[in-house]
Amino acid sequence: MSILVTGGAGFIGANFVLDWLAQSDELVINLDKLTYAGNLENLSSLDGDRRHVFVQGDIGDSALVERLLAEYQPRAILNFAAESHVDRSIHGPEDFIETNIVGTFRMLEAVRAYWKVLESGAAQAFRFLHVSTDEVYGSLAKDEAAFSETHQYEPNSPYSASKAASDHLVRAYHHTYGLPVLTTNCSNNYGPHHFPEKLIPLMIVNALAGKALPVYGDGQQIRDWLYVKDHCSAIRRVLEAGRVGEVYNVGGWNEKPNLEIVHTVCALLDELRPRTDGQPYLQQIAYVTDRPGHDRRYAIDARKLERELGWKPAETFETGIRKTVQWYLDNQGWVSNIQSGSYRDWVEKNYAGRSA
Repeated sequence: MSILVTGGAGFIGANFVLDWLAQSDELVINLDKLTYAGNLENLSSLDGDRRHVFVQGDIGDSALVERLLAEYQPRAILNFAAESHVDRSIHGPEDFIETNIVGTFRMLEAVRAYWKVLESGAAQAFRFLHVSTDEVYGSLAKDEAAFSETHQYEPNSPYSASKAASDHLVRAYHHTYGLPVLTTNCSNNYGPHHFPEKLIPLMIVNALAGKALPVYGDGQQIRDWLYVKDHCSAIRRVLEAGRVGEVYNVGGWNEKPNLEIVHTVCALLDELRPRTDGQPYLQQIAYVTDRPGHDRRYAIDARKLERELGWKPAETFETGIRKTVQWYLDNQGWVSNIQSGSYRDWVEKNYAGRSA
């Protein structure tokens, strides 16, 4: 028995692979293109582990995907592979269209051909689980109800539009061809191995380096924060018992404005790694011009997942963020290894011209 994980060297995918192999001896075939956010160092603890087979490649490479399916005969596929950063999608949307839409389409075509020739028992047990985002639903007003699985899609960035398209393709392949699919839409993840272009790891890395902590606009954009290992446990549960064709929203029940997140990170660093001059890290906050089309609020209603499958997050934001900050303090080598010239160039490009 085996599973195929796409994007398994990225932030969420790598955490999923690590958690899976901590609980199971089932073989994991890990397909990752190793773009800037894919990092084999995330999986270094699996070096020499025969339960983990890493393959560098693109989900859009139909011949490669077909070969892997034929060779390993996975009972399930978990599709984490995606371009996922809103700011990068604003600067260069084409990569998002190519990976999130075209790549998902080609993956679905290969999977459909594979599934059609499985013997009946294996075909019935097979699952394709597509990992998506709450950003497909658009933006909420402060007093609006949280996103449910039936909320209308209203994507507002090239990233979220490309993920919305991929969700629609997965749904269509179930309704048209009968492919046994599952879709999860998660809120903002945080935790170990998070590439430091996103809010929480960027704040930690910049604070420790004595750099400015850039806060978009007024910092009152609200997100629901989900510890990545809770997300992994939810995906395992959906794969195990989710109803075929269904969508399950995964959230942490932790709605917080971005500025509060930055303050919390600063307070933890003041406690765990104080500045040598004794001053608080809050002094490094710099308000910068907001990004175009910035969604004001996301919030996930995860009651369906709890009601049908009995899942709830194990971490509060307070416990999860402390673990996250401590992980970055304990893994400064990992941070320095990924801060290449291309990473520095991207940060400069994204924040250039955003006056403090």
